[in-house]
This record gives sequence, C-alpha cells and structure tokens, in this order.
Amino acid sequence: MSAIFDWSRTYVLGVVNVTPDSFSDGGLFFAGEAAVRQGVALALAGADVLDVGGESTRPGAERVPAAQERRRVEGVIAELRGRVARAPIAIDTTKAEVAEAALAAGAEIVNDVSGGRMEPEILRVAADRGAAVILGHMRGEPRTMQEGIRFDDVVAEVGEELAERVACAALAGVSRERIVVAPGIGFGKTPAQSYQLLRRLGELRARVLRPVCVGPSRKSFLGAVTGAPPGDRLLETAAATAASIALGADIVRLHDAEVIRRVVRVADALRRGLP
Repeated sequence: MSAIFDWSRTYVLGVVNVTPDSFSDGGLFFAGEAAVRQGVALALAGADVLDVGGESTRPGAERVPAAQERRRVEGVIAELRGRVARAPIAIDTTKAEVAEAALAAGAEIVNDVSGGRMEPEILRVAADRGAAVILGHMRGEPRTMQEGIRFDDVVAEVGEELAERVACAALAGVSRERIVVAPGIGFGKTPAQSYQLLRRLGELRARVLRPVCVGPSRKSFLGAVTGAPPGDRLLETAAATAASIALGADIVRLHDAEVIRRVVRVADALRRGLP
C-alpha cells in the first residue's frame, strides 16, 4: 500500500461500474468501451485510483456468476491499464476467482465489501499477488443485508468486526501496511447508523488502527435527508465527503471526480494545512 499511498493527503477512488443494474448510474457505463471511457475521464479529472466492479452491491442485488463477472471486468481493466498508467486500478469484488483474474489483468488493489468474509480465499489471492486490500464491513450479502438490521453500538461493533477482518487478512499473508478498512456506509445500516459512523469516524479509526476508506457517493442515507434521487445527489455527496475528510477519512470513494476533487482539496487544506 505504501507504494500507492503515502497518506499525506486524502485520496479519491473513482467508481467504474461495469454492471447493468448499478443503483448510482443505472448501468450507464455497462458496455465495456463506455466503462473504459468513464475510467479514463475519471483519471483525467483527478481520481487517484480507478475502482472497477462487475457486480452490483446495491441492497437486494443478486450475485453474479464468477465467470460472468470476470468477462465484464477483465477486458476493461486490461484496457485501462494500457491507457491510464498513472492511476492504480482496484477490483471491486467479493470473489477470489474474479480478484485473481483482475490482478492478472493489471489491478493492484482488491476492494471487497465483505472484508473477505464471503470468500476467505480472496485474502490469500491478494497476499500471493502482493496486492493491497480494502476490507469493507457488511453483514450478510447485498441481497439480504438490509433485513433485520440491529446494532447496540454501531461504531463499537463495526470496529470490532473490522479489526477481526484485518487480523484474518494478516493471517492470510497480507501485510498490515497494505490494509485499508471501510465502515460500509449504507451496507446493512440504517441512515441513522450511517450518519453515526461518519460522526464517530475518528473513534472507529482509533479502534482499527488502519487508514479508512469512506464511500458516501449518491447513497440512500443522503436521500433520506433531502429526498433527492441517486443521480441528483451531487451536493449531498459533496457535503458528506467534506465532513468525512474532516472527521478522519483517508480515501473517499466517489462517482463525480471532477467536481468532488475540488471539495477534497479544500477539505484537505482545512484538515491537514495547505500543501
């Protein structure tokens, strides 16, 4: 991870969805060439990392067979690797087979919303390839994660469960210096719980002792406050992004890199001082 991030500033993870049913863009970039164009545009706009995903993780989403997910992402990653040399590529998947194929195609980071819980073998794949990992928090799977949501103390419990995932990754051979955690904003959490996680981000960070990636972009917890639909939540995303950085986020995962990049720079100047 140190070869990718030096943690002197907040980094932007630009989202490249190669899915027909994404909640955020409605499959706008599903076709491979469109996804490549989107990735190139995000990199030119200032995204530090391109996060390519071939399976929707929206609430209620069904799992995609590994072979189908591989077909969606392998060519896109290989093409982006050839056209965007500056920006590292992350593979957004919970499947070991897909992660292995993506790393072979040129990805350098595995971003698993389940933190390696759904397919533990993915952690060994990352370790064997020397990849960095982003370990997300999610109970259940996207199809079921919004059912029976219960936390007595969401920050304490998410922190404890993420610490356990970090330990599992380290046991699989991933260097702790190459591990980032994500609290899973909106993944099996109510809007109130998502806001609480953001408010207490510094406490969560102190519990896990790893850099934190936050993904507020266009999510339903924002719409719960303003009523805006996913495609019209840019201002809400900007507000949540600035607050997340001020409260301790090290990486922000976003769809709108060109506009949000300016927000990140101002929030970073407030938190860390002018470069």
